[in-house]
Amino acid sequence: MKLFQLSLFVTLSVIFTSFSQTNALKASIERGEEIYTDFCVSCHLPNGKGVEKVYPPLANSDYLLKNREASIKGIKFGMSGEIVVNGKKYNNVMTPLGLSDDEIADVMNYINNSWGNKNDNIVTEAEVSKIKK
Repeated sequence: MKLFQLSLFVTLSVIFTSFSQTNALKASIERGEEIYTDFCVSCHLPNGKGVEKVYPPLANSDYLLKNREASIKGIKFGMSGEIVVNGKKYNNVMTPLGLSDDEIADVMNYINNSWGNKNDNIVTEAEVSKIKK
């Protein structure tokens, strides 16, 4: 009986944690969409496809998936220099957007879960705060 109770407790804990993370991610994505619209849409466009040879796409982006920390760092501090996204080279400047760590986490969660991107591994404010120039 104790084994059953322990098993039930563990199962319910996993379900609750998963449900809680799912709700937190959904709320973050909603906030991130507003931030994207205010700060990112002019370069990366409403569909996340960017402008070929100028602003890299965020839609179906292999760079986002493979370079999580660099992506966060780019939003937080800006970026310059060549990067390769979906097999194409981009060499432009992204200025720092002046966003807070929680706003960066939210916009990353929106970008990571839009336009064909899927990443349930939530970006948190704590994760963003640890990233230094």
